[in-house]
Amino acid sequence: MKEALWSAIATALGADIAAGHYRPGDRLPTEAALAARFGVNRHTVRHALSALADKGLVHSRRGAGVFVARRPTDYPLGRRVRFHQNVLAAGQTPSRRISRTETHPCDADEAQKLALREGDPVHVVEGVSLADDQPVAAFRSLFPATRFPDLPTVLHEKQSITATLAALGVTDYTRAETRITAQLADPVLAVALAIRSGAPVLRTVAVNVDPKGNLIEHGTTWFAGERVTLTLGG
Repeated sequence: MKEALWSAIATALGADIAAGHYRPGDRLPTEAALAARFGVNRHTVRHALSALADKGLVHSRRGAGVFVARRPTDYPLGRRVRFHQNVLAAGQTPSRRISRTETHPCDADEAQKLALREGDPVHVVEGVSLADDQPVAAFRSLFPATRFPDLPTVLHEKQSITATLAALGVTDYTRAETRITAQLADPVLAVALAIRSGAPVLRTVAVNVDPKGNLIEHGTTWFAGERVTLTLGG
């Protein structure tokens, strides 16, 4: 059976990447340029790029183009886990996009997670963590609102949970517990992480405490499996 055009283009571009013609982090030529190179229409090029993305070789950034995927980011999981520090240590630039900050009376599940009474106010923070503008993790964190009433305002300014907690008087905190499970990305999570639906993700559920052992954060993070290597340390 004759190979489909899009498949042949994907193979050619994959060979270019393997040969180092396009290195990790490089932007590929535009769809128009690739269409001209291979003598096909943009739809065929788009199909080829989608196939490369499914293999984890490239990823797209809205409005910026298609980029060669970087090597997985090493992400140590220790007692003092700090996203910005971990990504900087890997030689990449960290950033965060916060998509939701909401305060509401906690339900039974949220109350149990933060050792609160049902109905106590809780802050919910959701967003995406990025390394070199590439999504590597989606997160959902719960904070006791009575202890940190100004957290949403400070977080909007700081754009960093660690910096926000420091500004609110918690200059140090540790991870009391971490649970790790593997799952497949549902369509909503896939959109957030810019991966295909059904791609593998690693879910961590962490409990952070202040120096006195008080619960200050219950966080769930979904790491894109092909972009992060979780390492366990002290």
